[in-house]
Amino acid sequence: MMKSMTGFGRSEMQDEQYRFTVEMKSVNHRYLDFNFKIPKKLSLFESAVRSLLKEYMQRGKVDVFITYENYTQSRISLKYNREIARQYLDYLQEMGTDFSLETDITVSNLSRYPEVFTMEEQPDDEEELWGILEQVLRNAAEAFSASREKEGADLKNDLLEKLDGMQEKVAAIEVRSPEIMKEYREKLEKKLGELLEDSQIEESRIAAEVILFADKICTDEETVRLKSHIENMRRVLSEGGGIGRKLDFIAQEMNREANTILSKANDLETSNIAIDLKTEIEKVREQIQNIE
Repeated sequence: MMKSMTGFGRSEMQDEQYRFTVEMKSVNHRYLDFNFKIPKKLSLFESAVRSLLKEYMQRGKVDVFITYENYTQSRISLKYNREIARQYLDYLQEMGTDFSLETDITVSNLSRYPEVFTMEEQPDDEEELWGILEQVLRNAAEAFSASREKEGADLKNDLLEKLDGMQEKVAAIEVRSPEIMKEYREKLEKKLGELLEDSQIEESRIAAEVILFADKICTDEETVRLKSHIENMRRVLSEGGGIGRKLDFIAQEMNREANTILSKANDLETSNIAIDLKTEIEKVREQIQNIE
């Protein structure tokens, strides 16, 4: 399905040990650009997070917020440093010998010396953490992708309506073209008749002038190409996926043809239609900037 580049997704998972929350939001961008806010303890997973999210998106500036809480106390453990206690004991005994003092060392006293007992935080199980984080990420990414698809469907309908309007304007230009020729011929006959004061004007002379004029203002090629571009854009819209760049290129080509028609226009009605056509194309190009 066609996707917008703006979207939002959120997921949360909590049990007795952990609480993970993932939020992501995006805006338009020419490429795929991530901005991560990840707790230090989870920073080792950033590369894996980036690879996972690329499965769900191709373009956009995406902000990803991950929060993590550990409710367990079992990660803290008491450590007895035997070697340090032995060194304290050896030095105390040595001091007693050096100064002829009675050695009154007890376990309770020795345990109070620095570093004999220490509190250590046990490392988290990385595989367990990633297993939970991956699931939360996928849930958020799926919600994010769904929001992009919904907005993409709205964009598609809007673009199809605009394409219908553009096709009507192209058809109006085609209808107007032979009328311009007819009006020009009538004006030419009248003008030549006034100048020559002769109602019997050579048909070949008029025909030659009309042909020169028609060649100058003819927009048949441009309207044919415009109709082709309109149909091509409809086809691409039906394909879905990452089509934003392709649509933008087609819109540029449409604009080029509309500019040519406007430059050739020697008729107020045609000029007005061409201006309206260019306006619609610009609206299409603006909408396309939102498509992935």
